[in-house]
Amino acid sequence: MSSPAPQTLPADSSESVSVEALAADCKEAARELSTLSTDTKNRVLHRMADELEASEDGILAANETDMEGGREDNLSDALLDRLLLTPERIEKMADALRDVASFSDPVGEMRGTRKRPSGIEVAKMRIPLGVIGMIYEARPNVTADAAGLCFKAGNAILLRGGSNAFHSNQAIAAALHRALDDEGVNPAAVTLIPTTDRDAVQEMLTLNDHIDLIIPRGGEGLIRFVDETSRIPVIKHYKGVCHLYVDRAADLEIAEDLLLDGKVSRPSVCNALETLLVHEDAAEDFLPRVKELLDDAGVELRGDAQTRAILDDVGEATEDDYAAEYLGLTLAARVVGSDDAAMAHITEYGSNHTEVIVSDRLPAARRFVRSVDASVVLVNASSRFSDGGELGLGAEIGISTTKLQAYGPMGLEALTTEKFVVYGEGETRHEVEK
Repeated sequence: MSSPAPQTLPADSSESVSVEALAADCKEAARELSTLSTDTKNRVLHRMADELEASEDGILAANETDMEGGREDNLSDALLDRLLLTPERIEKMADALRDVASFSDPVGEMRGTRKRPSGIEVAKMRIPLGVIGMIYEARPNVTADAAGLCFKAGNAILLRGGSNAFHSNQAIAAALHRALDDEGVNPAAVTLIPTTDRDAVQEMLTLNDHIDLIIPRGGEGLIRFVDETSRIPVIKHYKGVCHLYVDRAADLEIAEDLLLDGKVSRPSVCNALETLLVHEDAAEDFLPRVKELLDDAGVELRGDAQTRAILDDVGEATEDDYAAEYLGLTLAARVVGSDDAAMAHITEYGSNHTEVIVSDRLPAARRFVRSVDASVVLVNASSRFSDGGELGLGAEIGISTTKLQAYGPMGLEALTTEKFVVYGEGETRHEVEK
């Protein structure tokens, strides 16, 4: 029989919470998950999705409580947008869980089988990481997305959401626990730390005996704090300073569409565009036509001297502008003299997140793809495709801009590792070395 769901506490509770005890329960659940069949995991994921949809009214009521608090705390429009849940967003969370269920289970996959001169047969098997610790701000959808991905990959998850999303996270976690309990799976597999006490984060980051990996999602300040404090390996990206480079041979209609989609469709997300780079051969034609589109969309454009020489009523772009993740309707622009100049700008100001080139010159596009250091590089496609779901991973647990363990949007495979498996017929090292 499964153990009871973890206790939930009101947001203002002063009752102490032992994060270590929760993490220990999570580790025990991880041992159980590592041997679950794929059919069982998929059945549970579908039940989770059904429970989210069945709990829509309660989740929306909890979210409204958080939204009221966020407005009282003067959260930015970007953070309020990330905090907001709607029936459509709840449906999207549920669909993401069903998508995860439809994907191949990486656990147990064998690869690289080879025969050694000694006679042994060597292969690698994909296995769960164990316990994933998530620390995140104002993103209640992460509660479901991360839980589903970790569960399918055979990992338990310890969640510490931000105080602004406390009630939303509680409501979502409760729905997931009902699904786990109904299917006879230990609900500690998805454990939400039930307190807003900041000391819980500090304690969580010391529990390297129980937690195998930390993934923070939030502002740059949070991620730097986690990275500097944690005793546990951390997957991180600090910010998304994403560029669109319009080459001298670009299709300018495509460039317009990609710029508007990347900047305007949802400016508060990390794959939104923050800087426009335009080759000087295209600038005289492209910048005036795009300025009108940006004005209509309410985007403030800031540019270098060459941009301002072409366009009237454009503010000056500073060094800080080129390094900024605006997460809003502001865009920095620069005219560049060559592909090399564009790539040099990206090297100096980019964040290894997402970069886009618009070009009809295949050699230039290929060189951009090879040379630009970013976890996702796109040719003639919107930066908004830098997303686990759009790239075919299902719901993503986060985006890594470091190159250890994962680089870019992280799906199921990034939540596993490999162990060596060796088959023999009695071979010994002593006999081999004789």
